[in-house]
This record gives sequence, structure tokens and C-alpha cells, in this order.
Amino acid sequence: MDTAAILPNNRVLVIDDDPSVAAVIGRIVRRSGYDVIVTADPADFRQRVRSWSPGIIILDLGMPETDGIELLRYLADEQVKARILIVSGFDRKVLEAAQRLGAARGLDMAGVLTKPVRAGTLTEALKNIDRDASAVTAPRILQGLLADEFYLEFQPKIDIRTLQPIGVEALLRWNHPELGVVPPLDFIPVAEETDLIHRLTEWVLETALRYQREWTAKGLNLTVAVNLSARVIAELDLNVVVSDACARAGVTPGALILEVTESVAMGGVEKSMDVLTRLRLKGIGLAIDDFGTGYSSLVQLQRLPFSEVKIDKSFVMDCATSKDNAVIVGAIVDLAHRLGLRAVAEGVESPEALRLLAEAECDAAQGFFFAPPLPADAIPGWFRDNAVIRLD
Repeated sequence: MDTAAILPNNRVLVIDDDPSVAAVIGRIVRRSGYDVIVTADPADFRQRVRSWSPGIIILDLGMPETDGIELLRYLADEQVKARILIVSGFDRKVLEAAQRLGAARGLDMAGVLTKPVRAGTLTEALKNIDRDASAVTAPRILQGLLADEFYLEFQPKIDIRTLQPIGVEALLRWNHPELGVVPPLDFIPVAEETDLIHRLTEWVLETALRYQREWTAKGLNLTVAVNLSARVIAELDLNVVVSDACARAGVTPGALILEVTESVAMGGVEKSMDVLTRLRLKGIGLAIDDFGTGYSSLVQLQRLPFSEVKIDKSFVMDCATSKDNAVIVGAIVDLAHRLGLRAVAEGVESPEALRLLAEAECDAAQGFFFAPPLPADAIPGWFRDNAVIRLD
């Protein structure tokens, strides 16, 4: 097996509290041609993730000092790019639920195996983890679009003052018949190298707005947010593309919010100002996403016509237990309000974090405390059952 073609590195990190199982897994992985480190200590695992940068992580879910869900949360917070294979003794439904949870948090989930795991099964799983960037090609993306392999999930947004749902964020997913669930971080850069990013963007807009119209017909008054890539922002006719999509869907522009990362917005300020101002003139909302993780100029933030600031989840998730993160969250909310912008927090996972955001007078929030990303057909029922979010 040509491991050099598999991943940016050839390192596998295994965490399992059963010494005999860990030793067997380590031998199988090493025999498959990988460098491997095996640990049973969560603290050592975290240190190895930071210092050793594994390309594959083999993760047990059940350990005495912690559990795999907590470690998945840690890996998501650290924005780890390794492929993650769950190997555990729990029921397969539990393992698959953990896999979906990891994928929803942006992790590259390679699959699940139940214990006791056979040597041949693990070896085959390692061989299947041979997809690198070269496996995600423009022709495959195009074929995926034509074959309806792409779909959207929607994560609800909540008004913090009233605790009522007010909108959703559309999240693009790709389920390839051979590659499995392909993370956006793998296919978006490939699409950006070609005009496929425009076809993907138009598909997402058309699909998200069609659902928004259907939900409106059912009495749901909500906004829908769509993420834009750097390549799309560079196009000066974006306002025409977006407004035409709204017109075809029969959706008022005010029901649409476009989200761009701060690195994208600050890249070419003059062109961004042209494109974004035209969108705002159409009545479309604009959010600066992942705020606090880049190197934006506050002067440019004031100049560009955003309507809201989205506080990055890396600050929000631990704001109830980290004094520093709480200060950062409060400062961003205050900055947004002083600039006349709404403040939206992503990554809310506890009632304590929600209460802190309420005290900071943050306007809206989304996160797993309210709901994970949901399929479109589940949105009406979720909104009906959660007309007001309960904190108990």
C-alpha cells in the first residue's frame, strides 16, 4: 500500500483503555505500513494530537476517565483534519450516532467498527481510508450534482431574548456512493478551482430558498442563511445571481442571509465592498462568519455593509467555564452592537453558555443545545415542537 498517497502524513494515533485490544490494534496498524502511537490516557491523547498531528485517529468510545463523545468535541474544537475511525464495543446504533455527531461538528469520520474487531476487518478499513484530495475531483463533484448526491441540512437559530426559533442555516452535504460522506473541507476547495463552485452555490441557493418558500406556506416565518465561498464573493454579478434566485423561488430578499468568513471578506476589500453593498441594497442580510478567528481590520469591518456578526464556536462552546472566552464573547457582542450589527453565537451546547450569552445581550444563537443540523423535512415538526425553547 502506497501510504504516501493516502494522507499528508502516515501517522495513526490509537486511544483505547483495554491494553490487550490496544496492543492488537497497534500491531495491525503497524503491519499495514503506518507509524502508530497507542495510548490509554486522554491527557496524553490530547497532547499527541497537538504535537504529533496524526493523519488517522482510531477512537474507543468507552473509557473510565472520559468518553469518546468528549474527545470528539475536543477534536472538533481543535479543528483536527485527521480521518477518525471509531472502534468500540457499544451497540452499532450508538457508534453510528457518534459518527453522525462527529460529522455534524465538521470532523472527517471514516467509519465505525464494533469490537471484537478482526484483523482482516481493520486492515480492510485502513485500506478504505485511502481517499486523499486527489480522490475528490471536479468530474466527481459534477457527477454528484447530476446524480442528486448533494443535499442540505438545516440548523435552527434561536432568538436569545424570546427563546423562540427565528431561522436556519443551510449546510451542504455530499454522500458519495464510494467515498461515503465527503466533508465540505475536501470538496469545496476543489470546486473553487473550477466554475463548479458557481453551480454548487446556485444549487444551494435554489434548494434552500425552495424549502424556505415551502416552510412559509406552512406558516413558518423564518430566515435561511447560506454560506458563500471566496471564489463566489470575487464575482461582481453575485447580486444578480442571488436576486434572480429569490425571484424564481418567490422569496423576499429579506428572508435570506448570506454568510462569509472574515478572511474572505477582508481579502480584497474594494471588490468585497462592491459585491456586498449591492447585496445589501437588495435587502439581503450579510453575516461575517467565524468572527474572532482571523486577522480582520476593525476599520474594514466598520466599512463593509454587514448586518450581523457570528461569534466563532471556539469561543462560545466553553464560554461558561473559561473566563477568557467569556470576556471575548462579551467584547464581540459589545463591538457588534456599537457598530449597529446583530450578534449571533454558534456552538451553544449548554444552558450555562446560553445564560451567559443572554447576560451579554447577544441577539441569537445556534448549536447542539437547541438542535443538530436537521434534514429539511424535519424542520416544520421541530419548529412546531420547539415554539419556545425550555432551559430545564
